Amino acid sequence: MESDFAQAVYQALKKVPQGRVTTYSSLAKAIGRPRAARAVGNALNKNPYAPDVPCHRVVKSSGEVGGFAHGTKKKIKLLKSEGIKIRNNRILDFNLVFYKFK
Repeated sequence: MESDFAQAVYQALKKVPQGRVTTYSSLAKAIGRPRAARAVGNALNKNPYAPDVPCHRVVKSSGEVGGFAHGTKKKIKLLKSEGIKIRNNRILDFNLVFYKFK
């Protein structure tokens, strides 16, 4: 059973559409826990709802791809399949594909 925190993370992440990315810190802010970016990453590492909860769409604030439970190569492959351009493990045109929560 997932914690209320993890459930909030998963629900918020489901709003990020295909072809867009968000960051761990942005997702933390979206659920009202702005200092919990690391905890967001920990929750996503245990995501039992993939691909319905698309944890591969969460990247570092620097534009780097970041970690993934199934490996960075798999994460890059998934992002590229959604049209995200990546070079040297960095999202190209990061500002254009960044999803801003409302």
